[in-house]
Parts: sequence; structure tokens; C-alpha cells
Amino acid sequence: MSGGKAVGVVVLLIGLFLGMNAIYTVSEVDQVVVTRFGAPVGKPEVNPGLKFKVPFVDVVNRFDKRFLPWDGDANQMVTADKKYIWVDTFARWRVADPLLFFQKVRNESGAQTRLDDLIDGATRTVVASQPLLAVVRSTALTDEELAAEAENIEQPQQEQPTAVPAPAEDNKAEEGNAQAKAEGEDAQKEDKAAEKAPDAEKSSQELVRGRNAIQERIRSLAAPALVEMGIELIDVRIKRINYVNSVQVKVFERMISERKRIAAQYRSEGQGEAAKIRGQMEQELKEIESESYRQAKEIRGNADAEATDI
Repeated sequence: MSGGKAVGVVVLLIGLFLGMNAIYTVSEVDQVVVTRFGAPVGKPEVNPGLKFKVPFVDVVNRFDKRFLPWDGDANQMVTADKKYIWVDTFARWRVADPLLFFQKVRNESGAQTRLDDLIDGATRTVVASQPLLAVVRSTALTDEELAAEAENIEQPQQEQPTAVPAPAEDNKAEEGNAQAKAEGEDAQKEDKAAEKAPDAEKSSQELVRGRNAIQERIRSLAAPALVEMGIELIDVRIKRINYVNSVQVKVFERMISERKRIAAQYRSEGQGEAAKIRGQMEQELKEIESESYRQAKEIRGNADAEATDI
């Protein structure tokens, strides 16, 4: 091989090598951010096809277009009625803005860390605002249950000091003041009741109607912060809820008590039905005995009449 041909082959090989490093492909499930010395270059590539870059200088950073999983750890949380439970959640998310995603979290590992913080925090906030009954059930609460749970999570009122009776000789002197004071207290009570009514209605309305609404509230709390990172939070779900030991014992006791109440109700209904049947039986026996006695008297009377005739 002559020297010119050898140089040509070398140049061709170098050209092929540079060409291979200057070309990259984007698949249907990928979106690409090209960086040069760590800084993004141009717009993200989101359409599939053959793309070009500066060889050995530009770096291709690929991000998945598809829905990505997030699976959180089970955390112990407290409900609005001071019940401790273990809550395990999972979510689905996607990279909505690849450039912003790269600038804020760099990669999926960084995104998972931020998802841990935001979703766990939102879950803890929402669970802390709801009673245990609303968290564990998937169906909506009735109006009566909402009112009952609203009363359970209200702060207990401070006890009023007990009035000490005045001496007998001072009673007459203080009657006028006591009456005026009582009228003033009644007016204050009416004002407080008027102020408390909207608060009670608000606390009842704030109770979430079932687990589906709780999950949506968790998503709505965590989503805005994730949008600033180029992440769209698709959905958040509660995978598992477990009671802590102390709550579990109380739940089992309540279940046993409920079963006993139902069993007692069935026994009471059965005893009532048995008493009804016994009463009917005694009535029928008395009717049969009465009819038999009447027939016996009639037969005996007829027999006596025949004996007299003979």
C-alpha cells in the first residue's frame, strides 16, 4: 500500500470515528438535553429521530417520557383525633420539562429524593387534618358521621370557675348587680355561639369525604412545588394503612363490642319471637281445652238426659 492510500485510510477512519460521535438518536420514549461543559445547549430534543452534536464536547442526557414510579416508605403519622397509624404511599410522575428538570434535579435519582420529601410531607399534613374514620375508609362519610367527627377534633373548651356563694347578708345588696351581670353574660354567650357556628360548619366541611379525596388533596399539595422542577405529578395513592399496636387493640375491642351488640340484638329479637310463639301456643291450648270441656259437658248432659228417660 502506498503512502497516499495509507493516509487516505487513516483520514477515512478518523472521519468515521468523528461522525459516529457527532450523531445520536432519540427514541419514542426518550427526551434529550444536550450539555456542553455542563451547561445546556439549545432546546431539548423531544421528537424521535437522528440528531447531531459536537463530538467529544457535547454530552447527551436522556430522560424517559413515560410515567415513572415512586414508592415511598411507610411512615408513622397522627390523625386529627390523635390516633397513630402507619401510612404507605406510592405515586406516578413524569418529566414534563426536561430542561428545567435537568437544571433543578439533574437526574431521576435526584427527583426521587425530592419526591420523598414533598409527597411524605403532604401526606403527613393531610392525614393530620383528618380523623381516622375518614382516612381508613374509601366511601364517603354521611352527614351524621361528619358532624360527629367534627366534634371529636374540636379543642376542648376551658372549664369555667365555680362561683362561690356570697354570705347571706350580702345577697340582697348584690341582687341588682348579679342580675345585670347575668344579662351581660347571656349576651356574651349568644355572641360566642354565633361566632362558633361558622367555625363548626367550616370544620365539618373541611373533613374529607373518603380516601379518594384525601389522595387527591395530597397530590394537589405536592404538585405545585414539583412543577417548578419540571415534574408533573400524575397521581398519588395510599397503598397500605396499618394501625400501631395501641390503636389496633382499641379497634379490635370496638369490633368485638360491635359484634357483641349485634349478637345481643339478634338474641333479643329471637327471645321476643319465642315469647310470641309461646303466647300463641298457650292461647291455642286454652281454646282447645275450653272447646273440649264444652263438648264433654254437652256429652255428659245428653247422657244424663237419656238415663233419665230410661
